[in-house]
Amino acid sequence: MNKCILVGRLTDNPEVRYTQSGKAVASFTIAVNRFTGGSNKEADFITIVAWEKLAEICGNNLSKGQRVLIEGRLQIRSYEGNDGQKWRVAEIIAQNMEFLEKKQPEQDRPDGGTFGGEVIQEEETPF
Repeated sequence: MNKCILVGRLTDNPEVRYTQSGKAVASFTIAVNRFTGGSNKEADFITIVAWEKLAEICGNNLSKGQRVLIEGRLQIRSYEGNDGQKWRVAEIIAQNMEFLEKKQPEQDRPDGGTFGGEVIQEEETPF
C-alpha cells in the first residue's frame, strides 16, 4: 500500500499551472517537523503535487505559512535534465487536503492573492 499522511506548513504560495488541455496542476512544498529526540526537531521539506479540482482548491485557498494536512501517495519519477544528467524526484501526489488553519488575508500575502496561469505541455513534467 502506498499512502502518506503529512501535516506541515506551506513554505510558499502554491504555484498553479495548466496543461494544454486545461487540466490544473498545483505544486507547493510543506515543511514537516521531525523530532530527533528530546526537544530537538528538524524539518523535512516535501513537494506536494495536486491535479485538477484539488489543484484549483489549493491555489485559491492556501498561502505561505498555512498549516495543512495532506493525504496522498508517494511518487518517485526520473527525468533527464537539459545537461543530459538523469535526476530522480520524490513527491507526494495529493488525493485529499484538509485546512488546519484559516487562510491568510489576501492583502497580507506576498503575491497579493494572485497565482500563475502558465500553460504547459501535457506530456511534459510541470516542475
